[in-house]
Formats: sequence, structure tokens, C-alpha cells
Amino acid sequence: MAKKLVIKVTAGADAPERCSQAFTVAAVAVASGVEVSVWLTGESAWFAVPGRAAEFELPHAAPLPELIESVLGAGKLTLCTQCAARRGITEGEVIEGVRIAGAQLFVQEALADDTQALVY
Repeated sequence: MAKKLVIKVTAGADAPERCSQAFTVAAVAVASGVEVSVWLTGESAWFAVPGRAAEFELPHAAPLPELIESVLGAGKLTLCTQCAARRGITEGEVIEGVRIAGAQLFVQEALADDTQALVY
């Protein structure tokens, strides 16, 4: 079993089930003791902004703010540099604990030993 999990979330409110699945898998992995790194790209980039996750609703799914809190509590949450720039999101506007980084760091994390990468 991989000791690290890197999850790239490409979906947001535009594809709620896929988005929720990504965060649910990340939160379960964190709870299982796996080292988790979640990358927010595309429409999921908005969830790096305070209050945006609270607007997300999906019946029969765990609340997105709680899932994000789980990831931030024991894992990494990264907002894609280009995705942030395209949406006008700056470092001063993101949830505490969210970092902004680019593809080079994503590739480095995804290709590390004992790592499984998933894209939603």
C-alpha cells in the first residue's frame, strides 16, 4: 500500500459528486494515517477561499468544510498557481494553511517513492 496519497481535484460545484468523492477519499486516507496532499485545480480552486466550501451542497455527502478541515489538520492542501491567477485569488485571500504552488511541486510529490496519485 502506498504510504503517501496525492489527490488532484479538478472538479468543483460544476461536478459535485466527483468533487465530493475526492475530498471524501482524502479525509478517509488522513483518518487512516496516510500522508495526504490535495491539489485544488480548475473549479475546485474556489474552495481555497474562506466560506466557499460552505456554499457547496451534495445530498448524502459529508459537509465539504469538515472534509477540508480534516485534510488541513493532518495533510497538505495546495492551490494551483495558474488556477489561482486565472481566478484572481491571491495568497492573502486563502484559508490559513493553504499554500499556492505550481506544477513542478505537483510532479515532485506525485512521483515520490511510495506514492499513489489520483485525479478527480
